[in-house]
Amino acid sequence: MHSPIPVLLAARAMRGFADGYVALLLPAYLLALGFGTWEVGVLTTTTLLGSALMTLAVGAMGHRFHHRALLTGSALLMASTGFAFALYGGVAGTLFWPLLLIAFIGTLNPSSGDVSVFLPLEHARLAEASDASSRTALFARYSLVGAMFAALGALATSLPAHLSTAMGTTQLGGVKAMFALYGLIGCIVFLLYRTLPPPAAGEAIVPPAPLGPSRAVVVRLATLFSVDSFAGGLVVNSLLALWLFERFGLSLAETGHFFWWSGLAGATSQLAAPVLARRIGLVNTMVFTHIPASLCLIGAACSPRLDLALGLLLMRSLMSQMDVPARSALVMTLVTPGERAAAASFTAVPRSLAAALSPALGGALFAAGWLATPLVLCGALKIGYDLILWRSFRRQPLRAEH
Repeated sequence: MHSPIPVLLAARAMRGFADGYVALLLPAYLLALGFGTWEVGVLTTTTLLGSALMTLAVGAMGHRFHHRALLTGSALLMASTGFAFALYGGVAGTLFWPLLLIAFIGTLNPSSGDVSVFLPLEHARLAEASDASSRTALFARYSLVGAMFAALGALATSLPAHLSTAMGTTQLGGVKAMFALYGLIGCIVFLLYRTLPPPAAGEAIVPPAPLGPSRAVVVRLATLFSVDSFAGGLVVNSLLALWLFERFGLSLAETGHFFWWSGLAGATSQLAAPVLARRIGLVNTMVFTHIPASLCLIGAACSPRLDLALGLLLMRSLMSQMDVPARSALVMTLVTPGERAAAASFTAVPRSLAAALSPALGGALFAAGWLATPLVLCGALKIGYDLILWRSFRRQPLRAEH
């Protein structure tokens, strides 16, 4: 049987590219439709809430279905989401509730990381395709591919202006064309997943199962991850782009270029994660890179100058993503092989739910004129999370490879 790793990495690359530009176009799209900063936060919350509930369903019932069916179904939902956003406006006018409905059901990802239903499904497949010695490196490759293509997607935010000129429409028309591209990418991802092997008798050595022996440790992890994600939801890419629009008056193209460099820095830094994990351990890698990144975010929030703020945000990007592959590997290593899909889902769900609560708060704080508050609050909460995580898991024994 051929390895699923190339297919999963290719699909992650395609999704990363689409997420990279959609996260930045989303606030610009809503502002162009006449909505305000509060609506940006509410729609971001709705998007993350829908993803969390869908991920919860996968964690609770996904073990009853073959992963190929779940992945292809999710890809079709991605395609439908993009086409629905592209068609919106000419049909529904400027009503807000249709957008909320699409955002809740769909797969848009307004954050810098992957918080969609795809994540636990792909993580479980990657864990099955690797052993303990190579797992962190594989998750680093997976995260690196996603981050690199998300950075390329950020550069693509300059395309709406070119498309509107070429098509003789407004910039809003160019933005809608990019959402149509998101739908097309969903179709390509569907075709990629179709190449995964179909269900076959006896194909899995360890069949997927609901949480059992590892429930306690998964609950502890999920609780901590929820704090981290609530904090991160205050400055998801859509809101950070909105902060740059409102605080320093950056254009959409300028913001896209910044997120290209930021994404490139984050992607490159993940190459160091496996090396650090081998030398100092998974938990230390997560904590000792995350705390300086949070301090940089707080510094950027208080910066009076654009160049200083962007510099601190870039320094944050160089450190803030090194915990991603280490976190994924930690979860997969702490649970039994049969529980991996359920563990990935049940640690992802609180992250998505918690992250879904905070963007509306961030948008409200922006609307009230407290532009620095969401960034400072995010940094402070993340530092608290890191300290508790280190104290709780620094001596946690890891399971031997099965």
